[in-house]
Amino acid sequence: MKIYIAGPDIFRPDVLDWAETVRLTCARLGHEALIPFDVEAATPEAIFQANMALLRCADAVVANLNPFRGAEPDSGTCVEIGYALALGKRVLGYMQSSAPVIERVEALQKMPLIHDQGHLLDKDGLSVENFGLPLNLMLAVPVKLVFGGLEECLAGLK
Repeated sequence: MKIYIAGPDIFRPDVLDWAETVRLTCARLGHEALIPFDVEAATPEAIFQANMALLRCADAVVANLNPFRGAEPDSGTCVEIGYALALGKRVLGYMQSSAPVIERVEALQKMPLIHDQGHLLDKDGLSVENFGLPLNLMLAVPVKLVFGGLEECLAGLK
């Protein structure tokens, strides 16, 4: 299978080593890695179009859904997942923690959520989903979640 590898890992300082490890891991499991980092494009528009083309070629998407710069996954990864779902692609995501969103928000804001008339609110007074899911329901429902790393997620493709 051709697997589109989504996630903020392309921002790592060791991205070349990371990408090679991903390619080898995928190959060992009988898959071909499609890594957004590999596109030959220089402008934001060209990078976007190249990544959308890679997604169209993919048989499935495997996404790193660990929190990135906050309590939620990388926004670009979320766009890639939405596009893949719209194309009818199979999408799996991996996370290190299965903690519900409310726990991650509390930890990030370093204070408990506010209970107000049956709602949980963050420090800014905004509602926080309380379905016991590790991600917003728009990701947690359609994406097969695997708790662990890339290799455990790839194993879930069987």
